Amino acid sequence: MKNKIAKQSYFIKRLRNSGYIVDKVFDRYSTIDVRAWTVLINPKDSSVFCTCYSNHGEGKNVDSESRAYFEFNDGGQFIPNRVKIDTNSIEVVIQKLIEFGIQPKNITKADALDEADDDEEGSDE
Repeated sequence: MKNKIAKQSYFIKRLRNSGYIVDKVFDRYSTIDVRAWTVLINPKDSSVFCTCYSNHGEGKNVDSESRAYFEFNDGGQFIPNRVKIDTNSIEVVIQKLIEFGIQPKNITKADALDEADDDEEGSDE
């Protein structure tokens, strides 16, 4: 599959690996519905809903030929007017979240290793 970001499991895994708390909300839309799935990012804090849409009305079965985009909605708390992002890059999604002030809540394994390396380097001085 060319467009992995449109797969709910991949999207959730990558956001969680980046330190976000992500919960599945719904993924059983009608087959004629252009929505594929919806997740909630950082519940109990910014509580941003993200819905994946398939431009070809293939529902949750987004394949390599279809184009997906993402809509973010938090009721106007951080994100104005339901922002839509058309991208194949999870890094673009994360950057947009950060631009809107939605920060990761959990420290990632990579961050923990970087901090440990920094502490070791600092002890030599």
